[in-house]
Amino acid sequence: MSDLKKELHQLCVNHVRKIMEAAELAIADAQKASTDDTKSSAGDKYETGREMAQQETNRNMAQLNEANKLLVALNRIGTTGAAVHAEPGSVIITNNGNFYLAISAGVLTLNGKTYFAVSPASPIGNLLNGKKAGDEFALNGKHYKIESVV
Repeated sequence: MSDLKKELHQLCVNHVRKIMEAAELAIADAQKASTDDTKSSAGDKYETGREMAQQETNRNMAQLNEANKLLVALNRIGTTGAAVHAEPGSVIITNNGNFYLAISAGVLTLNGKTYFAVSPASPIGNLLNGKKAGDEFALNGKHYKIESVV
């Protein structure tokens, strides 16, 4: 089962790296657009274009910083050993889905099974944290029974 945790962890790392690559590419494109823009006789069109490129760079820098925070959070999560109670790095199998308690990375598919990567700070992550096999909870009108925690 620790292989499962390692593989889910790696899928989350790959997810974050894709976000980082997209943000870095967008930053480079915005900076190139800013330097390629030439001053024209149309008044402040040049300054407006540069400002828009700068705003785009700032947005993507913020996205890159958030992705870095996610990567740091992932690096703090252990991928070995079994847990009795759900904690960051745990795989929680319920009657209504499988969860990987790490970061919010959406749906992960591994070996034909679907897992939802959720943050401990998310509503469902908050409910999962500390639970053990046999525990039950409800969220948004859905009843969950924990079958196992790995």
